[in-house]
Amino acid sequence: MYLYENSKFMRKLLLSLFFFPLLLSCQNPKKKPTKKVKYLFEKTEIEWKAKLRKMAFYVLREAGTERAFSGKYDKFYEKGTYQCAACATPLYQSKYKYDSGSGWPSFDRGEDQNIEYDVDYKLGYARTELKCNKCGGHLGHLFNDGPRLTTGKRHCINSAALHFIPPNL
Repeated sequence: MYLYENSKFMRKLLLSLFFFPLLLSCQNPKKKPTKKVKYLFEKTEIEWKAKLRKMAFYVLREAGTERAFSGKYDKFYEKGTYQCAACATPLYQSKYKYDSGSGWPSFDRGEDQNIEYDVDYKLGYARTELKCNKCGGHLGHLFNDGPRLTTGKRHCINSAALHFIPPNL
């Protein structure tokens, strides 16, 4: 009986030692306070709501995503420039737009000087979030499944985050 109880104890001890590091790894470490980014165009939530359409506010200010294949620029291929719908900063040129089949406008590159690359963990893993670096508006995400003959990147962007300007306007 003593041997049996001792082996049960040893099993529990070994399991505890095995799972203890796993439990610790699931804890949220105290994050260092991050500096709030200052943007050229800053408004209160009330001001953004007054300026933007409902879906644009949801995407740009709340980092939402419009439904696939529902945005007006998914199958739109006119020549021109795509600007931030919140602050009119040029973000993408139509010559770099392609049909990825994803249901969102896709570009293999953007105007890097106007795009902020951030990381979000909203789905439980790291993704590269794309933002307008003039107003902080959420645009979409960057993926490494773009055209191999160009950059190999796919800027997957919400139509609601964009405003299209044809050439010479």
